[in-house]
Amino acid sequence: MEQLTTLDAGFLEAEDSDRHVSLAIGGLAVIDGPAPDYDVLVATLAERATSIPRFTQVLHTHLFDLGAPEWLDDAGFDIAHHVHRRALPQPGDDAALFRLVAEIMERRLDRDRPLWECWVIEGLAEGRWAMLTKLHHCIADGISATHVLTGLCDGADVGTFADRIRAAKESDPQPSGPSGLSLNPLSWIGGMWRLSTAVTSAAARATMGAVEIAAAVASPADSSLTGSVSNLRRYSAAQVSLVDVATVCQQFDVTINDVALAAITDSFRALLMHRGEQPHRNSLRTLVPVSVRSADAFDKPDNRVSVMLPYLPIELEDPVERLLTVHSRLARTKSSGQRQAGSAFFAAANYIPFAWTAWTVRLLTRLPQLGIVALATNVPGPRHRISIMGRRVVRLLPVPPIALQLRTGIAMLSYGEDLVFGVTADYDAVPDVDELAHGIERAVARLVAISEGSGLQEQRVTAQTGALN
Repeated sequence: MEQLTTLDAGFLEAEDSDRHVSLAIGGLAVIDGPAPDYDVLVATLAERATSIPRFTQVLHTHLFDLGAPEWLDDAGFDIAHHVHRRALPQPGDDAALFRLVAEIMERRLDRDRPLWECWVIEGLAEGRWAMLTKLHHCIADGISATHVLTGLCDGADVGTFADRIRAAKESDPQPSGPSGLSLNPLSWIGGMWRLSTAVTSAAARATMGAVEIAAAVASPADSSLTGSVSNLRRYSAAQVSLVDVATVCQQFDVTINDVALAAITDSFRALLMHRGEQPHRNSLRTLVPVSVRSADAFDKPDNRVSVMLPYLPIELEDPVERLLTVHSRLARTKSSGQRQAGSAFFAAANYIPFAWTAWTVRLLTRLPQLGIVALATNVPGPRHRISIMGRRVVRLLPVPPIALQLRTGIAMLSYGEDLVFGVTADYDAVPDVDELAHGIERAVARLVAISEGSGLQEQRVTAQTGALN
């Protein structure tokens, strides 16, 4: 039996803290037609599911949380409980598809069975069909979920962008030990001093990061984007070219994540202004998960993330200044210790009796928070186009959950030559979710045009000057 970590179990506690929340994550594959015979498809999925960890296991919980939940083999596993079939009304466009996705994702998974579902969706335009795969967040984070979901595709090893992301390569500096035993006692003293200094510095950074996280949660954001969530969802998506994003990265010496977050900020700004609100500096505090997964653990079904809570510069009007400010604020946040604080908290919690941590997490997730407005997570997807039963997956869209009074969640997924944004929002709070998605595409197009246009150097100097102020 394998036990859930404190972080894995935390997603169960967060779901239990709000009856309106479903903490499942999804992947939507739009596939060239025609769809295969349904019975053959189900048989193929059944065969592939049995080789995926957690797809044939159920949760076993303990009375009064006296022990961590455990994964047990499901002796009565039946693929019919997990694969379902739906058809879109004509004309089978994105609007109809996204409505169905929102409807499926807003419902909770049955904890008496393995925590996943696969929905075969027929009747898409251009003779296409789709597969929506849904699994609980307690099973996996974005990176491991991508690995899990691609296990249903053709090919034993689907390469992803995960080995290229900066977050996966970054690690906290560790004190280096001596390469060999020295006979000089002074070198021992020097080594111990360097070790204690490094440990003290790391602890100080983590402590400062914990203070910043607590302050972020306690400080209300000046925005209509915060508040309670209902049990209904909306979903939309945006798609841009990775080549275009790379053009912006090269011109301004920023990362793909910087460009994506700047585009999201631009779209949120336009949305608030359309609502008649003036964006302020504290209007868009954003939860940005950071992977702490090592390169040899991409296939492990669990959660290995920490958090950053930067203010995205929604108050800035100039798109280049906004991009460079995103870059500088993320750099400051990375060095602030927030990521280390989150990692240290969950690592320490694994050594505390589970009942204490469960009750603590349950209490914390029930407390109101108005400081964090949105989720923005970057998920590395397959580097090359994938297929399912010989049919090409033409689009691969992420579907993030929302919870803890975050009314909007945006997941970014790199797939082949594209960067895709999946946007989940509360049905009542964000009726303009399609405009939010289209605004991301317009923002990237604007940055590309600036990068390729005239007067670039003057705009860059002006923006850099503003970003430093």
